[in-house]
Amino acid sequence: MAQDHQPQNLSDQPSSGKPLRIGLAGLGTVGAGMIRLLDTNADLIRARSGRELRIVAVSARDRAKDRGVDLSRFAWEDDMTVLAARSDVDVVVELVGGSDGPALVLARNTIAAGKGLVTANKAMIAHHGMELAKAAEAAPAQLKFEAAVAGGIPVVKGLREGTAANAIERIYGILNGTSNYILSTMEATGADFADVLAEAQAKGYAEADPTFDVEGIDAAHKLSILSGIAFGACIDFDSVDCEGIACVRAADIAQADTLGYVIRLIGMADVEIGADGTQRLLQRVKPCLVPKLHPLAHVTGATNAVVAEGNFSGRLLFQGAGAGDGPTASAVVADLIDIARGETSAPFSVPVSEMIPMPPAGSGNRAGRNYLRFTVTDRPGVLAEITAAMRDADVSIESLIQQGAAAAGGEVLVAMVAHEGPERNIAHALELLDASPNFTAAPLVMQIISG
Repeated sequence: MAQDHQPQNLSDQPSSGKPLRIGLAGLGTVGAGMIRLLDTNADLIRARSGRELRIVAVSARDRAKDRGVDLSRFAWEDDMTVLAARSDVDVVVELVGGSDGPALVLARNTIAAGKGLVTANKAMIAHHGMELAKAAEAAPAQLKFEAAVAGGIPVVKGLREGTAANAIERIYGILNGTSNYILSTMEATGADFADVLAEAQAKGYAEADPTFDVEGIDAAHKLSILSGIAFGACIDFDSVDCEGIACVRAADIAQADTLGYVIRLIGMADVEIGADGTQRLLQRVKPCLVPKLHPLAHVTGATNAVVAEGNFSGRLLFQGAGAGDGPTASAVVADLIDIARGETSAPFSVPVSEMIPMPPAGSGNRAGRNYLRFTVTDRPGVLAEITAAMRDADVSIESLIQQGAAAAGGEVLVAMVAHEGPERNIAHALELLDASPNFTAAPLVMQIISG
């Protein structure tokens, strides 16, 4: 039997004026940035929260590393999970990362001890957020994760509080700064993906192993969290349809520009209601064509942006730095201020017992316009083969351009824009072409976002 959600009694909070004592796990760029923020804005934060936010203990892998901040004033724990058991800690901040391992142990122990948990760990919330939220409601304890989605942008608070009176009809946006930096740099320079990725790694904008970023996994983590907040859906990361940007070529970006679009990695989610009343959740992360007049087309570099469409608020745009020590630390401290004030709302807007398990929605019946790019050998009949497959699948071609080597046998690109139609027709056309010996690479399909 589901347990009723009982809001935490504010009288259970430390009395106003007493410091909120913090245990900090993780002293990377964000952890060090959080210490600098608390030092720099101490008076302002005290005035706004009614209490001092005081770090009392810290933990990290290397005690000797110079992090540019004074750590001598804090107790040190070699085992970060011990922070949850310290009697002088009211709230634990977890900035270590990883969906499992010590971070998850620390999260579970902190909540079990009835202490607040603030985390920037998107992977942990995407995989274990339901479990942690249920435990937090039962403890009771606060669970906050503003910094886990879109860095310093207050999109979690914006959805949970600012749009609380709205039914959210759709949510979508640019949720990964590394991918957006790569695509917008390709757009500005004409360089191809591999070259821009190497440059981004050399400058420190991309990790040595960029898989989570460029394959869309990081964005999928964030999207699944936003879906839980926006739609009251049980978090289901595994059902996110995920495709990265490694397949995007400079020629695709040039062609998109000619057609009046830019290419962005977009995470999008909405709910469809079947004839039987069943709610199904569509979640996808894929490169898309965005009209140049759309607000997301102007989001460049490592910036994140989220669009939420409410039934009364209309379109809302949240935009800002998606990562970095300052913006992310700002989001962490904002959560701490909420806890200091005694704010006790449900982590995902509604109690876990009221969140709805929504099976994934099929995309076949979805209607839209699509960009398709085929990489083929330059020989007679190839174009006719492609257009015949489109005809047989009932895909209407709006425009078609062939680019590439003129010599027979050379590789060429065939790009087309399809008129609006069901996605299942596009999938059927690709099935018809699947066995063709004329294709030298898998076709690329990108949805065109409506303005």
